[in-house]
Amino acid sequence: MNFKQVSIGFFLFLTSTIGNTYGQQNKTQFVNPFIGTGGHGHTFPGAVSPFGMVQLSPDTRMAGWDACSGYHYSDSTIIGFSHTHLSGTGIGDYGDILLMPTVNCQLMERGDEAIPRSGYRSKFSHKTEKAYPGYYAVMLEDYNVKAELTATQRAGFHRYTFPKTEHAAIVLDLNHSLQNHRNTIIKLKIISDTEIEGMKNTNGWAKDHSVFFYAKFSKPFQAKVYEDERIVSQKEISGTNVKALLQFATTDNEKVMVKVGISAVDATGAKKNVEQEIPEWNFDAIVKETNTRWNAELSKVQIETKNINQKKIFYTALYHTAISPNLFVDVDGRYRGQDKTIHFSKEKEYYTVFSLWDTFRAFHPLQTLIAPERNEAFIRTLLRKQDEGGYLPMWDLSSNYTGCMIGNHAISVIVEAYVKGNRNFDVQKAFEACVKASKYQRLNNGNIDSKIFENQFMPVSKLYKDSIGYCPADKDNESVAKGLEYAYNDWCIAQFAKALGKNKEYNEFSKKAMFYKAYFDKNVGFMRGKMLNGEWNPIFNPKMSNHRNDDYCEGNAWQWSWYVMQDVNGLIALHGGKKGFINKLDSLFSVSSEQLGQASSDISGLIGQYAHGNEPSHHITHLYNYVGQPWKTQQLVDSIQQSLYFNDPNGLAGNEDCGQMSAWFVLNAIGFYPVCPASGEYTLGRPLFDKVTIPLAGGKKIEIIVTNNSAKNKYIQNVKFNGVALNTPIIKHKDLMAGSKIEIEMGSTPNINWGVK
Repeated sequence: MNFKQVSIGFFLFLTSTIGNTYGQQNKTQFVNPFIGTGGHGHTFPGAVSPFGMVQLSPDTRMAGWDACSGYHYSDSTIIGFSHTHLSGTGIGDYGDILLMPTVNCQLMERGDEAIPRSGYRSKFSHKTEKAYPGYYAVMLEDYNVKAELTATQRAGFHRYTFPKTEHAAIVLDLNHSLQNHRNTIIKLKIISDTEIEGMKNTNGWAKDHSVFFYAKFSKPFQAKVYEDERIVSQKEISGTNVKALLQFATTDNEKVMVKVGISAVDATGAKKNVEQEIPEWNFDAIVKETNTRWNAELSKVQIETKNINQKKIFYTALYHTAISPNLFVDVDGRYRGQDKTIHFSKEKEYYTVFSLWDTFRAFHPLQTLIAPERNEAFIRTLLRKQDEGGYLPMWDLSSNYTGCMIGNHAISVIVEAYVKGNRNFDVQKAFEACVKASKYQRLNNGNIDSKIFENQFMPVSKLYKDSIGYCPADKDNESVAKGLEYAYNDWCIAQFAKALGKNKEYNEFSKKAMFYKAYFDKNVGFMRGKMLNGEWNPIFNPKMSNHRNDDYCEGNAWQWSWYVMQDVNGLIALHGGKKGFINKLDSLFSVSSEQLGQASSDISGLIGQYAHGNEPSHHITHLYNYVGQPWKTQQLVDSIQQSLYFNDPNGLAGNEDCGQMSAWFVLNAIGFYPVCPASGEYTLGRPLFDKVTIPLAGGKKIEIIVTNNSAKNKYIQNVKFNGVALNTPIIKHKDLMAGSKIEIEMGSTPNINWGVK
């Protein structure tokens, strides 16, 4: 099926259902949750509340890179519906507590997609799928059962419409885990003929991931409990492969509902979660309630445009930026912390799933614009995790230190918020946590697995960075990428120290921020690996990438040589000035896109060697704004907006990465982007819409009005900021948040006299 044909029936449904039910101003009618479910976007189409603990969605495959979210649009069978999913990650996990309605099926294995009726999975057609924020539906063809899903913050709600049969059932498969991760323990208890509770602990990407659940059924069932595929007589059981078959008879079109609460604490917490958030059996009321939550979230940015397709892409992108981080605290305030013990939050705020290597670039900057209080809550969570576990997380998953990726980008998130005046957190503790994360330590004084601590949190690169000023390529992997990221992180700490009047630390970290210069080989014009003896790594080709096993990280020298967001002028100087810098930047977008070596699959969305499908490239198009050629930024941003974001399942150039890929689009469609997030500045690009309004606290607003706007008119002619001519492509966050009106006139040809610094 051509992906670009999928949306017609889907959006006719949206218009008739949501538009008529909730009014034409409901932004959710412009969201297509199927965007990113094809290709390598790794998103899921199921039901979720904004930043919710539960992501109730269909699973269509278990293993492989494109099973990271459990769903891929190319598949034709559904295994079942599980309650936890990751949005757009490059590693898979979760898929907890799977339910699957069946008719005339006693099989307790999922079966083989290629062999019909070999298990409890079922064929389905995209023609019967429907999804909008807070709702998902599909017809299970093998059983003639309509499945509908919705979710609150901490609970999932299933509604299954059965045909008339004496042999209806719901499979509860607790062994199911995406990527077939090992379950260390599963517990199941049949409480009554309508209630079940249990838990599972999984060793996967998150090494110690526990999920407790409580499920309430609207119809009594007869339960068969299975351990290792054998029926057992017990109603309460522990093992590593536990399932249940819940059987009943149904009349024609009878609706059987299931409410499922989950918790990381215990089954009591799961029960409280579902009883408080879904007290009745009114499925439609929960759909409406969650949809209303989504409309409030999407209304944080209001756009005016005649291009409905771009409106759908935009609001779907904004939707994707509000899925994670995920709430990780029960309604009673209890949560499982980074030390795996139970804590209490009076404010009932605590989150997990922090994809910081990705999201510090655009997702968190977007939050500082549209939801600064929530971003402060994210930071308070990160600081709690530091207290509980010993260090700021790098990639936190289910309160696990995965140690995934490189750098220490909780630092950037914290410092950016402070610089922008969002300071509702313990500032002194935050500063100390940032310094601790930056410096090498030999001993693990936290709660981090020793291997993760030594290899990810405290790689030898940190030791060499601080002692000799660079990370030697013959002493550690990904040395150039690590060194460049550390330099940016240390620059952030320097800005933090300066603001706090800590002159000693300011001088120390300002020096470290310049260590990026050690990697620049002026003879080849790229950032390059340097050996301990000071010689350049002889193994070098700017198009070469050996995934996670070279001097770079998910990229090559072409993509990483621009990673100096904190000192663009210094990077320009390394190239011999603006002319040399422009020539090299031009080459990035015009050279062959050929990749050499065992290239990372993340290198995608290529324009020349620029790779929009992965995050290290995301700021590069805006670098022309620093060398007096802003029209090139405008042209390139327009090209990416038009060619790499689509209203179809294959609508993303790479992994969604917990909102980062979409946050890039949201900010650039509004009209600007943060090259250096912690600088408190944005640079202008190519605004897509005729008008954008962002409501602010105190009745203020950011208003962006674009005249003479069209697909052909992609170049800025002039700009007024609060009625005064703006002759630079750079604007400050504090000026925006004071209440601002930006008027931008567009044209079909570059205005080479505007924005020249």
